[in-house]
Amino acid sequence: MSEIIAIEGGHKLNGTVEISGAKNATVALIPAIILADSPVTIYGVPEISDVDALAVLLEELNCTVLRSHDSLIVDPSRMENVPLVSDAVDKLRASYYLMGALLGKCKKVVMKAPGGCFLGPRPIDLHIKGFEALGANVDIGQGKIIAKAKKLKGASIYMDITSVGATINVMLASVLAEGTTIIDNAAKEPHIVDVANFLNTMGANIKGAGTDTIKITGVKELTGNATYSVVPDQIEAGTFMVAAVASRGNILLKNCI
Repeated sequence: MSEIIAIEGGHKLNGTVEISGAKNATVALIPAIILADSPVTIYGVPEISDVDALAVLLEELNCTVLRSHDSLIVDPSRMENVPLVSDAVDKLRASYYLMGALLGKCKKVVMKAPGGCFLGPRPIDLHIKGFEALGANVDIGQGKIIAKAKKLKGASIYMDITSVGATINVMLASVLAEGTTIIDNAAKEPHIVDVANFLNTMGANIKGAGTDTIKITGVKELTGNATYSVVPDQIEAGTFMVAAVASRGNILLKNCI
C-alpha cells in the first residue's frame, strides 16, 4: 500500500518553525563519538531512522546509548570492536563512517558493505584510498570490508573528486594517527566543519575545515566528557524559506544560521 501526500495549493503559510539539527552532520557525529574514551552528549539530534540504526550499531559495539527527544548520550568507554555485520548496517549509507572511526581507534574494522538508499553508483574507493595512504591494508570480498593496520601514520591525501563521505572518513581515521595528515581537494560542506568542530571539542587538532585543504595533526587520545549541539539543517531551513516565498506567506525560522 503506497503512501500519498496530497497538497492543496493557494494557501499562505504562516507561523513559526524550529529548524532541526542537520541530518548529514548527525550521521557523522554519532560514529565519531567512539573515538572518545568517556561519555559524550549531543543536542539537536533529529528524530530520524538513520539515528535509530546508528544507535543499534553502537550498542552492538557495547557502547551505552541513551536517547531523549533531541539529545543523545553515548558512553564508549567499554566499547568492543566486534564485526558489524547485522541488518542495521544495510539501513543507511552513513554506516561507513564507523569504518574510519573504528580504524582510527582500534586499527582494525570488519564490516558489511554499507547500505542506504539507492541514488546511483556511489563507490567508496576514495575512502579506501585514504585508509591505505594512512597505512591500512584493506580487503573487500564476500560483501565485507576488512581494514587493519599495525599503526596509522599521517599522509598527504588528494581526493580525486570532492567527496563529503571520504573527507569525513579520512578525518575520523587520522585524528589519532601519528604525525600530520593533509587532505587536498577536500569537501567544504557545513557538516564537514561541524564534524571537525566536534572532534576538536574532544581534543583533536583539525584546521582548515570549510576550505579545500584540511590539516589534521594526530593526538594520542580524545577525552570525551563533552557536550555538543548539531549545526541546524540548511536544507530544511532553505526549504521553508522557499515555501514562504512561493505561498506569499510569513514564516519565522528559529535555530537557523
